[in-house]
Amino acid sequence: MNDNIVPIFYACDDAFVKYTIVSLQSMMDNASTAYQYQIYVLHTNISERMQQKVLEMENENFSIRFENVTDYLEQLTADLPIRDYYSKTTYYRLFIANMFPQYDKVIYIDSDTIVQGDISQMYLTDMGDAYVGACHEQAMVQTEQYGAYVEQVVGVEREFYFNAGVLLINCAQFRKFKVLEKFITLLGEYNFVVTQDEDYLNVICKDWVYWLDQRWNTEIFGNIPYPIEQAYVLHYIMTSKPWHYADCRHGDIFWKYAAKTQVYDEIRQELESYTDEQRKRDADSCDRLLRLAEEETSREDNYQNRLNQNVRAPDRVAILQKIRQYEEEGRFDEDVENDPPSPVLNPEDIDYLKKGIVGNCKRAIAFAAAYAFFNKLEKSGDVVVRKAEGLEYLAGVKGAVITCNHINPMDSFIMQRVFDDSGHNKKLYRVIREGNYTNFPGFYGFLMRNCNTLPLSSNMQTMKKFLVAVKKLLGDGNCILIYPEQSLWWNYRRPKPMKSGAFDMAVKNQVPVVPCFITMRDTDKIGADGFPVQEYYPHLGEPIWPDPELSKLAAKEKLRQQTEDFCCQVYERVYGVPLDVSSLTRTGE
Repeated sequence: MNDNIVPIFYACDDAFVKYTIVSLQSMMDNASTAYQYQIYVLHTNISERMQQKVLEMENENFSIRFENVTDYLEQLTADLPIRDYYSKTTYYRLFIANMFPQYDKVIYIDSDTIVQGDISQMYLTDMGDAYVGACHEQAMVQTEQYGAYVEQVVGVEREFYFNAGVLLINCAQFRKFKVLEKFITLLGEYNFVVTQDEDYLNVICKDWVYWLDQRWNTEIFGNIPYPIEQAYVLHYIMTSKPWHYADCRHGDIFWKYAAKTQVYDEIRQELESYTDEQRKRDADSCDRLLRLAEEETSREDNYQNRLNQNVRAPDRVAILQKIRQYEEEGRFDEDVENDPPSPVLNPEDIDYLKKGIVGNCKRAIAFAAAYAFFNKLEKSGDVVVRKAEGLEYLAGVKGAVITCNHINPMDSFIMQRVFDDSGHNKKLYRVIREGNYTNFPGFYGFLMRNCNTLPLSSNMQTMKKFLVAVKKLLGDGNCILIYPEQSLWWNYRRPKPMKSGAFDMAVKNQVPVVPCFITMRDTDKIGADGFPVQEYYPHLGEPIWPDPELSKLAAKEKLRQQTEDFCCQVYERVYGVPLDVSSLTRTGE
């Protein structure tokens, strides 16, 4: 493959190709001359006359080919019970990876666009193993009805829904993970009617999106948070078309490039002949689409409701609903899963340091069993943990409080793996709840009581014993894992406000806090609960030391704020969306 070639795809019909010409003109005017651009126009019915107009635009850097996909579509659909969607050009982007196996990466762009930036810079983006590089769909972010629709029907949070009109497509990943086949299967299972192919793509590519700079798809819709001159691509979505509305926002930019083309007079004539009746139909169409989104959201048999009723474990569905409720109410420190009443842990019931032979034997057996259990889950693909980022930060400290977000009953296993991978030469201890130590029977109870656990207690004398043990363990260079969010929220991705206990522990013992934030994404595997198995990615930060210039109270608060800041920064960097920290209202200690 020639690394100097940038493959770019449009898809249109005979009526729309004139806007492709304008988009292409803007792209050519602003593209680096250091690359060769291979333009493909996918179609089934573009006339020879219009094809010739496009082909006359070729120059020493831009080559253009028309690809009639009729035969491919007939071959693809011959044995498949699919609907008439394939007649719509918007679906052609799904076929590119399979139709053009010579490419590992391509750009797809809608025709209702103007390219002000150097398109080669978008193509050079390293998107890793993501299926697509894309930008956030502003209609979903800025319009409540659409946001509710994508969350409650499509199953994607509104901040993570992408617009499919400008895409960097990882063709290698599309082929490897059979995205086209997944689309065909999903098409047979459910009919998304609001944004159609965009909905299907968002379901399939969920968590496998590389978020491009929003300027690569500046939708002419709602609030645009930067000067329009800084937009790399303008996208005239919905009915915001300069060729239909003389007052279209930023339509002057479209006309600047249209004036350079052979189709300028033809497009200008379309603007002048567009009637008030047609404009009213546009307005009615927008209203209908909004109502359709509301209707789909309220349908009892919409896509997410079908999954909840027929595929997913009812207890997990209830937990997610409770998480949403608690999030709205700011009850971040409360568990969403009800624990039974727990017996009080008295001082005589616990040997925190396990100095005896029996205690050490139980610990060795418990760790051997825990490793075997966790390794089995990993081998079966029921737990997926990727190598932690920032292991060097943990390896270099002797005695530290490690903090982590609490997202799964298995996350202490994940953190043990992180600790082992860091090469730390001491032990990791984990602070657990009183009930976790006293309540659990059988195998899990054995692990809870013997895998270097430090249970809290409602008994003050036991807590004094706990604090003595903490001081000894940290003083010996061991590390202690604690979950300052306090509550376990199953697979919850956002940071939650933190309690002060971990930071009080660090200040009193003059040891650093090593923050960890675990991010996650869906895998292709569906677990026994009917939800996708998660890939977990631990991110470690640099050790944060208590500030000796501050009072203990101020030093503790500073540690907490710095740790929360680290978690928020990781969240924003990995997930590609700003976090509204004002929503993280801290509840009482």
